[in-house]
Amino acid sequence: MRAEQTLATETAISRPTTKAVVAEADRFAALWVRNIASPPSPDGAAVYADLSALYAAPFRKFHNLGHIEDCLRQFEEIAPMLIDRDAVEFALWFHDAVYQTGAATNELRSAELFLALSPGAKFRFRSRVCALIMATRHNRKVRGNDKSFVVDIDLSGFGAPWEEFMRSGELLRQEAASQTEQQYQAAQVVFLSRLQRRRTVFATEYFRDRYEATARENLRRILAELAAKGHVATR
Repeated sequence: MRAEQTLATETAISRPTTKAVVAEADRFAALWVRNIASPPSPDGAAVYADLSALYAAPFRKFHNLGHIEDCLRQFEEIAPMLIDRDAVEFALWFHDAVYQTGAATNELRSAELFLALSPGAKFRFRSRVCALIMATRHNRKVRGNDKSFVVDIDLSGFGAPWEEFMRSGELLRQEAASQTEQQYQAAQVVFLSRLQRRRTVFATEYFRDRYEATARENLRRILAELAAKGHVATR
């Protein structure tokens, strides 16, 4: 495939269309009105505009509105199985709102952003959303129905066909342009090895049935490729 064709494909994957942006803006506004009073919170349209600006940062090749759209498509498929559908949807909208490659505080700062914007929501609802956002740190086994679905939605790309999985990996690498290859791949090996050591990659039966086998093979294959290049887990 020619370089310009590859770029066009990546752009189509990582950026939503104008029509999709309008639809998602309306969707977000409806979600906001259902759960959050404005005032004291800002208007939902203004919050969506701010979120869109964050996700549209030039360095965001993967963690952008295209990723949120992918998460929301998965969300629609499992929505009837959720306990608090709106809390899960808010968590998906905000879970990567603050993003810096390699930073350990991304999810915390994203949750804090939601808290700062949502004083017009009930305390328990805000707490649930923040707990769901924090679950996407993927640093421990999650418990609870909605947390399990949130983390599985966020990890569902590991169950994509190999070519799509690798294309996402290329976009992630572009986001980390400031890191050396050694720095980036060392962190990748640690994270991927931790996933591979899990009894299951996915927490829910729904995602295991659909993606577990492919995710396992993708992890085996990418870690083998990294090992062949000298990148192996040291912890």
